[in-house]
Amino acid sequence: MRAIRTRSQERIFNLLKTIKKGISAQDIYVELRNTNQSMGLATVYRSLEALKLEGIVQVRNLANGEALYSLAQQDKHHLTCLQCGVSIPIHQCPVHDLEEQLESSHKFKVFYHTLEFFGLCSQCQVNQAEKGCQ
Repeated sequence: MRAIRTRSQERIFNLLKTIKKGISAQDIYVELRNTNQSMGLATVYRSLEALKLEGIVQVRNLANGEALYSLAQQDKHHLTCLQCGVSIPIHQCPVHDLEEQLESSHKFKVFYHTLEFFGLCSQCQVNQAEKGCQ
């Protein structure tokens, strides 16, 4: 059963369908303004929260605190460098079995999950080693 959505929620949902990567609420606000579908930034945040609670939108919080929103079509997994911020997608998922066990044992409906590892990418490791040698 689909929830009844506001016009603002529909506009954001339709925008996210056209974007294949995560986008910040501020960028959603700008994109909507650029397409003459302007709404207030607070409305963007409220609409994103409602879509998230519906299980349609997922949010990924980066190491710098920025939140990126996307449609909850698939699970997302990343290696994220704390130095330069590069984010490398991981395409295998080691937790699908755990997800099914948790749904069953806790009677909990999982919409999506994220798995993120934080550290240093190879280039930042080299840069850090070079700084140490000086």
